[in-house]
Amino acid sequence: MARPVDPRLWRYARSARRYLIASVGLSLAITAGIVVAALMLARIAAGVITDPGRRTVGMWTAELVVLAVAIAGRVVATWWQSRLAHRAGAQVVAELETSVLAAGAGLPPRELDSRRTELAVVVGDGLAGLRSYLTGYLPALLLAALVPPIVLAVIAAHDLTAAIIILVTLPLIPIFMILIGWMTQGRADAALTATTRLSDQMLDLFAGMPTLRALGRESGAAEPDAPTMRHRVRELGEALRVRTMATLRMAFLSSMVLEMLATLCVALVAVSIGMRLVFGHMGLYAGLLGLILAPEVYLPLRAVGERFHAAQDGMAAAERAFAVLDPESASGNAGERAGTGASEHPGECANTGAPGNAGAGGTADGRAGACATGSAGWRAGTGSSGNAGECADVGTRGDAALPGVARPRGGELIARTTPARLIGPAAFSGSIELCDLGVKSRDGYAPAGLSAVIRSGAVTVLAGANGSGKSTALQAVLGLTAPDRGRVLVAGRPVGELDSADWWARVAWLPQRPVLLPGTLRENLELFGARPDTPDIDRACAATGFDAVLAELPDGWDTVVGTGGLGLSLGQRQRLALVRVLAADRPVLLLDEPTAHLDDRSEATVLAALSERAREGATVIVVAHRPTLLAIADHIVEVHAEHFSANDHDAASGTSPTTQADSAPMGDAERGSQLVVDRQSSGAQRGGAARPEPAGYPNRSGSREQTEYKGDAAERLGEPSRGVAIPERGGAPTAGESTPGVELGAQSVYARTGSETRIPEDEWCRTGKGGRR
Repeated sequence: MARPVDPRLWRYARSARRYLIASVGLSLAITAGIVVAALMLARIAAGVITDPGRRTVGMWTAELVVLAVAIAGRVVATWWQSRLAHRAGAQVVAELETSVLAAGAGLPPRELDSRRTELAVVVGDGLAGLRSYLTGYLPALLLAALVPPIVLAVIAAHDLTAAIIILVTLPLIPIFMILIGWMTQGRADAALTATTRLSDQMLDLFAGMPTLRALGRESGAAEPDAPTMRHRVRELGEALRVRTMATLRMAFLSSMVLEMLATLCVALVAVSIGMRLVFGHMGLYAGLLGLILAPEVYLPLRAVGERFHAAQDGMAAAERAFAVLDPESASGNAGERAGTGASEHPGECANTGAPGNAGAGGTADGRAGACATGSAGWRAGTGSSGNAGECADVGTRGDAALPGVARPRGGELIARTTPARLIGPAAFSGSIELCDLGVKSRDGYAPAGLSAVIRSGAVTVLAGANGSGKSTALQAVLGLTAPDRGRVLVAGRPVGELDSADWWARVAWLPQRPVLLPGTLRENLELFGARPDTPDIDRACAATGFDAVLAELPDGWDTVVGTGGLGLSLGQRQRLALVRVLAADRPVLLLDEPTAHLDDRSEATVLAALSERAREGATVIVVAHRPTLLAIADHIVEVHAEHFSANDHDAASGTSPTTQADSAPMGDAERGSQLVVDRQSSGAQRGGAARPEPAGYPNRSGSREQTEYKGDAAERLGEPSRGVAIPERGGAPTAGESTPGVELGAQSVYARTGSETRIPEDEWCRTGKGGRR
């Protein structure tokens, strides 16, 4: 909050706007009380001294009444302003905390993870310091803006010389305040940063305490000279004390400087008035009025300087809060995010189908592609060109095209039209399409070039190495993460253009770390729209083994758990989260490692339940590593990351993601790719090849086989009956013979289609470029 009165504060907090208006009026009343009381006091004192005949109280009744009213009015206005300030301070802090939490909830998951501690410090303790700003600094600032000019005008009307002296010396106080402010601003920011760092270290220490106790290391490390945990806590407390005392020391020293400066300025006015009174160059009334009002000119400025330091921590925290809330900073990303997912050639995406054959999704138009807009469900009204194999260019083609909607990284929707809504269950008779999906990671893209069609009625498994972007792909499908390359289509419409609430109401999501709130198990279940003691819940509990957990709990569904499910084991938490997902009547299920922390028996029942949901028509997308999960998959999608080398990173730093990806060929090690294997369609075997299973995993006949491939994308997965051809490293894909039902959607894997055809490398993941292939 670099400015004294930051307009963002009034924009985000209605209570602050009301308080500012009321505080200005009360400040004017205080100023009027100061001037009237000084006039009456100088008049009475001068009259009593110069006129012996008017030294009785009765002679000054009117002036005394006005003086009492002015003093009482000033006291009441000051009290009322303080009362409003404390009330408004609590309301403004609450409103800002709510806004920051809401904005934080809208951040992409990766950004939220990186800023979690910062937001916790700002909301937990940092914004509490904003009350000092509202209750002390802001009223003093308003008085400093109103009192000096009005009082100085009154003094000038009676003693121009004193007014000139005050006018010359008055700027010294703001100048010194600015100098001191520059020196202390950095210290205040450093103090907040140090507090955040100390909080991180303390939280990390507390989080690791159970592990340390379990290992018998709570007393210290194995090395004799290593500091113990108790010593480390003491060190952190001492560091916080030193930082706090340094801030207070700076505040006291700066206040002393301002007090000394104001005292010297008033002394100059007093000496000037005294000398002129001695020599008879001015009247007693004017001299007394100048002496009474001169301190009132400097007092508000001194108060601003004194209270400024008390509000520094709150102002620094508010600045960080506005970094999340400020729409200007969000619009900076909006330019980057506008048209999210649009490639260099709008409307293009992976063409992974086979001419003359139905694609894996079942489209048999002869030109079907992995991201075909001609797929069933949403051809009308999506702005498609009507040619299968071309991605819908929403908002640019077709009579019912939807204008674009930009969604910046901060989560705020900048809509140029009403977000699209999915009407009824028929909205999912089409597919979820990943078109050359890429999301920036620390050193590249994860995932990179991910293209696949995910249809209802099947279990689709996202497989790949750790860090390849499988969870990020799920978040992109949810609309929580905006793609940096490519796009995600839901029933033919970009997910960024959908109404979030409408889309999320159709999705049941199980993240890697399920969210369990403090409260009862019943409340955690009802929070997601499910109610205990219903047939769906009973079936879900039986499928996940949570019925056995409930039988062991004396209070059943009324058992109280702590934050994050404290009181339940990891397996029990996972079972409860699975109950919520399986019991939810949602047509789309997104699950990230759903069988983590489960035993083999529970895993088998959960997998059977997922397969049953898929047979009932649900769209099931699972992130998996386990062979048992891969074994039930109808489609397996290999997800890969793309990593930049040091030279690539430097070269890409000034280039947009799409331009960099499309203009420079990638090396073999950096090339992202994925293999989409359809195991739902049967089809006749060709060339005598046998039907494969994931490499190294048990196949459906119970034996294990390792299928060997060329290239870097198929080292794990393959279907010999599908005749998949993998190009050599660095070469372009070759199209050859293949059975229906194979989707290959990336940069290093292609399907065989009957005749040998070379696919130009610059046309991979492109549609509408080469017609039939």
